[in-house]
Amino acid sequence: MTSFEEAETEETVTCLHLTFYHPCQDKKMMFRCLNFCKREQVRADEMAKFGRDSNVCQYNLMDTRVSRIQFSLQFYRKLNSSEICFEIKNMSKKTKLMVDHTELGYLNKIDLPWKCIICFGDYQILAEMQEGESVDYFETHLHLTEVPILQERCLPSLQPIPENGFSPTLFPSQDKSPIEIDENES
Repeated sequence: MTSFEEAETEETVTCLHLTFYHPCQDKKMMFRCLNFCKREQVRADEMAKFGRDSNVCQYNLMDTRVSRIQFSLQFYRKLNSSEICFEIKNMSKKTKLMVDHTELGYLNKIDLPWKCIICFGDYQILAEMQEGESVDYFETHLHLTEVPILQERCLPSLQPIPENGFSPTLFPSQDKSPIEIDENES
């Protein structure tokens, strides 16, 4: 047998792609300590922590409005399954964390969807998981964008909601023409 035939089978690695946006990033340089150049490995038994305390967090945001530990990501495998997931936990006592349309208070946690937007303060982070097989570690790949992620994705939550409270995207008009009603009519 050749060395190629005897070599260990190569495992694919789960990678969490995180795209960061802040409206003042050019002026305040809050992302200057993040490594946008290459993928970074994180051991499966470690929590990936984001915040301003460089002694505790692997991913530092240089902004006094960010908590010492803003949020953490825990890599895990679901019980009786080979499915690999991430759990996100809000570690900030002062700032709520939004994951898509779910608001997390201090110490609240949920499973991170495969693709979602994480928001706190003026920060927007697009998280996208690329599935892999390795259970020993995962990778993070950080990206930076100059375009607001919420604007780029055109999320329905940002569309105006009519006074009746129903979103037109949820209840299509079914070919009915609009009816004008005077404000004084009941």
